[in-house]
Amino acid sequence: MSSFKSGTNRKIGFHSSVLLRLLASIVFLPCLFIITKKGGYHFLALVDIVIVIGMWEFYSMMEAKGIRPYKGIGIFCALALSWYMFFRNGMYANLFLTLALLAIMCMELTRKDGKKAVYHISTTIFGVIYVAFLASHLVMLREFPTSVNLSYSYGSLFVFLAFVVTWSGDTSAYIVGMFAGKRPLLPRVSEKKTIEGAMGGIFFSLVGAIVSRYTFASFLETWQAIAIGLIAAIVGQLGDLVESMIKRDAEIKDASATIPGHGGVLDRFDSLLFTAPLIYYFLKFVVF
Repeated sequence: MSSFKSGTNRKIGFHSSVLLRLLASIVFLPCLFIITKKGGYHFLALVDIVIVIGMWEFYSMMEAKGIRPYKGIGIFCALALSWYMFFRNGMYANLFLTLALLAIMCMELTRKDGKKAVYHISTTIFGVIYVAFLASHLVMLREFPTSVNLSYSYGSLFVFLAFVVTWSGDTSAYIVGMFAGKRPLLPRVSEKKTIEGAMGGIFFSLVGAIVSRYTFASFLETWQAIAIGLIAAIVGQLGDLVESMIKRDAEIKDASATIPGHGGVLDRFDSLLFTAPLIYYFLKFVVF
């Protein structure tokens, strides 16, 4: 009887979660589509919103562990980095990261309590790299046509491709794992993620990549679409696991409750933080 109730509660919880996700997507996706199509400062502003909330979530998780990152200077460096990559399309990003690191280390000198200085410094700069540097590759994807003499409208197609292959795998891994998942994938990081869910994610990322190739991403050859699908499937799930590892270490379930049904911004964009940079470099060095 108890197992029956447990199974029933699980199904109710699943359906409620899916409904919330669906409602949030109905509101969120059209806005995302319109802003991505516009590009320019509109898309930069959207990515900056993701960066600011994501940085705040990450630093809040670190504070739950007793670490005190420099939220203000970290978020300032993150925004400045995204703008720098927007105007320079990624050029001299190493120089900016060096200056940000030096600034954060100098800020530690002003703290009265010098204990755990390395923790405070490294956590602050890691937040900039993990959230802002990786997320800024979405801006670089959108602006990529300006560096290879393509029509600016191609940039929205590059970003849409990243969205489709990443989130088709992400969503299908969740659904397949919920209904058919039996064998845990990496239980010390996340008990809910399963091998069956991971395989479902790989399959549907490939499907998403191939469908994209024959609809809006005709600039790809079939083998290139398959390669991007595999990259997104594998690396996207690694991004999901990395965020799960960070949350587990901080002993929290979700990064926040910013997006109904999805959790926080990091919960929704964790996979994309890993896939967007690799898709960008694949397009840059292989396709174009």
